[in-house]
Amino acid sequence: MKLVSRLVVSSRPISWINTAFPFAVAYFLGTGNIDITLIVGAFFFLIPYNLLMYGVNDVFDYESDLTNPRKGGLEGALLEPKYHAATLWISTGLATPFVIYLLVVGSLFSGALLLLVIFSVVAYSAKYLRFKEIPVLDSFTSALHFIGPMLFGLALAGTSLTSEVVMMASIAFVLWGMASHAFGAVQDIRADKDANIASIATFFGARLTVKLAFGAYLLAALMLLGLPGRFQFAALAALPYLFVTAREFGITDETCETANRGWKRFIWLNFFAGAIISSLLIGPG
Repeated sequence: MKLVSRLVVSSRPISWINTAFPFAVAYFLGTGNIDITLIVGAFFFLIPYNLLMYGVNDVFDYESDLTNPRKGGLEGALLEPKYHAATLWISTGLATPFVIYLLVVGSLFSGALLLLVIFSVVAYSAKYLRFKEIPVLDSFTSALHFIGPMLFGLALAGTSLTSEVVMMASIAFVLWGMASHAFGAVQDIRADKDANIASIATFFGARLTVKLAFGAYLLAALMLLGLPGRFQFAALAALPYLFVTAREFGITDETCETANRGWKRFIWLNFFAGAIISSLLIGPG
């Protein structure tokens, strides 16, 4: 039971909806159906996908997490070494049958996209790859973790990813995801430097990284204003993020931990943003 509880914590339950919802909505909008593939895919992106993503991260980040005061709770598990092998085996084994099913029912393109998304999840943290330690690529890969399920859902449904609306929305949400990752990395600058870990925040410094995050949120909002009809109102979801990041414009590397107050708000603002987008999606056609 202890192993199960550690795996649940490691999978970050508070973030499950952030990956399952984009897939489910994208697939449903593309097909208009609630079928077995939607259910299987949504469950995969709800739990196995998150266990794979965060479990691998907790295993390979253990040494640096020991010195990070944020780890060990809501913002990241501190997974003891005795659970590392089991975490890797279980997270891989649990994900495999779902991946096989989704590859079988999908097209060659959707399958390639799914494998790319899964590769990015592993490559972000795994030894010898460690995309999380390559500045800018770390933020882009993190954004792909969340935009990827949506793009896969559209591809699995046979929806074109090259339409103007899909491309604008996708680019906007990539910028949104990169902004969130970059801002989140600011609070760990000193801990990362102590552990000799590079990130977008250690590369650009706290103050510039916060301003880059603000700019990415702003650009994402402006792009969302270009969407047709009521979907323009999705840009409103960016306003709280702009306020939170702007509040930290005076931050320095020495005071980087103060960004944690904004990061904690982001965890709940994600639900606010999801509520706005959900209301737009279920509105009249």
